[in-house]
Amino acid sequence: MATIPRMAYADSTGQIFDHPRLNMAVFDGYRIREPAPEELVPLPPGGDVFLLPGRLPLGFDRKGHLVEFAGDDDRLTAVSVFLPPAYLRLTHPAFRKLPDSPILPLFAYAPVGWADGVFWTTALRIDPERRQDPALFDTNAISQGVGRDLHRFPNNRLMLQLRRCALDYGCRAAQNFFLKRWECPLPTATSCNSRCVGCISLQEGSIPVTQERIDFHPSASEIAEVAGLHFSRVERPICSFGQGCEGEPLTRARTLVEAVRLIRTRHPGHTVNLNTNASRPDSVEELVDVGLSSIRVSLSSPEPRNYDRYHRPVGYTFQDVKESIRRARRKNRFVSLNLLVFPGLTDRESEVALLCDLISELDIQMIQWRNLNIDPDYYLDAIGPGEGGIGLASTVKQVRERFPSLRHGYFNPYVE
Repeated sequence: MATIPRMAYADSTGQIFDHPRLNMAVFDGYRIREPAPEELVPLPPGGDVFLLPGRLPLGFDRKGHLVEFAGDDDRLTAVSVFLPPAYLRLTHPAFRKLPDSPILPLFAYAPVGWADGVFWTTALRIDPERRQDPALFDTNAISQGVGRDLHRFPNNRLMLQLRRCALDYGCRAAQNFFLKRWECPLPTATSCNSRCVGCISLQEGSIPVTQERIDFHPSASEIAEVAGLHFSRVERPICSFGQGCEGEPLTRARTLVEAVRLIRTRHPGHTVNLNTNASRPDSVEELVDVGLSSIRVSLSSPEPRNYDRYHRPVGYTFQDVKESIRRARRKNRFVSLNLLVFPGLTDRESEVALLCDLISELDIQMIQWRNLNIDPDYYLDAIGPGEGGIGLASTVKQVRERFPSLRHGYFNPYVE
């Protein structure tokens, strides 16, 4: 885009306006600035606009001065957008936080401006797959699929949980299961051995979670029943342990091992994946031995101190995470990093260098670049500020150039 969009803001009723004289401002994790033209894209379909309570909008005037806009009644509010899946947020919204403002719910907040009749934001499409594009989800078809599968398996508690995920939380993975395509989620764990700052299913204190954690333990037979149904009716199907509505699946390793054995008795092929913190190498190796296809390891930072500040591990260390990856790769399993991307940390030069070292050392096959859902000020308070970065677009480019065979995306891949 050749010109910078105008600043967007909301009034006390939640109605959104664009300012006639102030340009959009962004916060890149280090400083407030105007967005670069190459960072700007029209808001993709499925993006949602959020109000940022207790935060005043900031914009740049025509002389390049940063201006705080409070209006006449001091009740205006900064706004943000939440990007649809497969888009990487490049910067944060710019605002001034008022005293006693609430901590924001756990979403990934991206900036928003207005020009040429549309909203604009700073983003990069990181995965071309349309697996979770909003236009592909018909609510009537989802409801019909739920009814069909629950009629067939009325006593399967995991199936009932997926109904809740699909209909109450709008989980695209659960909806895809009932639409008979792509990836089936298999939540199993009620507890976790991490206390992640941005955990979306369990929080202590004032941070509101976006969904409740699963509160029961599916049996191995219930898990295998759901997985078997998915494998029997989908082309290139994937089933994945480790979802946003649960804790760490490795805390239920015995049940998972039994479930994978049951799945493999009928379905020796297709992808059984584990989304995990990789905290227990012995459990990872045992799962690999009974037929696990791939693992995706969540990682907020390749720097151990920053890793600990976010994940707050209990009873394991970053070295255990690396050892789990080593064992999976030693047995030729596909390994992705679920890189929790945050403008202002991920693009620090030291972080980029350590990420490249980790990819090289452990022979990582893929990075899933995923926006970290968290209040940006709250996170920066937890990890500490940085002095400057190279920008997320440059970060992705640098990693691509150094590792030309490395896969990049957002979704778990089908593994042969």
